[in-house]
Amino acid sequence: MSVTAIKKNSSTSVRDKVSAEEWQKRVDLAAAYRLVHHYDMDEMIANHISCRVPGEDNAFLINPYGMLYDQMHASGFIKIDLDGNVLFNPGDYGVNRAGFVIHSAVHRARHDVDCVIHTHSLAGMAVSAMKCGLLPLAQTAMRFVDIGYHDYEGVAINMDEQERLVADLGMREVMILKNHGLLCVGPTIAEGFNNIFRLERACRLQVMTLSCNTELQMPSRELVEATAHLYQPGVRRRFGEMEWPALLKKLDKIDPSYRD
Repeated sequence: MSVTAIKKNSSTSVRDKVSAEEWQKRVDLAAAYRLVHHYDMDEMIANHISCRVPGEDNAFLINPYGMLYDQMHASGFIKIDLDGNVLFNPGDYGVNRAGFVIHSAVHRARHDVDCVIHTHSLAGMAVSAMKCGLLPLAQTAMRFVDIGYHDYEGVAINMDEQERLVADLGMREVMILKNHGLLCVGPTIAEGFNNIFRLERACRLQVMTLSCNTELQMPSRELVEATAHLYQPGVRRRFGEMEWPALLKKLDKIDPSYRD
């Protein structure tokens, strides 16, 4: 895999070099990074959020390895193909190999997925180490009754792990990487972010609840499955799409530089 960075040419604009559709996708991707930081789900320069490039089935956008999540902006993302070839790099950073291994695997296997998010949040890592997995303790957690689990194989730098990653994810929206962290996918960036936000809250809820050292009130399996059904795409609404414009307004008040 080539990870050679191309030096940034300050005299030209990235926006002028990409399609209008790609630029909008870059803006939304930068927003997702800023939101993951805002809600305390990032780990310095580690982890990745990626999305497909409109009109380019084999290409996706990923963060330059070396920048913090609150430093991400639309013009900074690297365009890379599923084989690891850097197609466009507007800056001085390269691509993290572990990020490529995980994200390219999902993008290649799941054509229904536009956005892939992987985090190392404290709550996510805590639940990833629990043999019980994610518990349906409250409504927020019940939406993830069908969740994948992937055994830890070390830092994800070996290409042969890709097959097992996608097999364990299957057609699900979320997966817990044991002793590692969380992984979510979505058909849009908005839906992908909503999934990681809700999964993170479910993990925080579990850590807080188990720390109380008291007997738990658990709902029936039938009720859990009925609740989860109501969160499936097409049953009620596509969760995340309604919330996205409001989240962008929040970011615009905090720091609109993600749009640059």
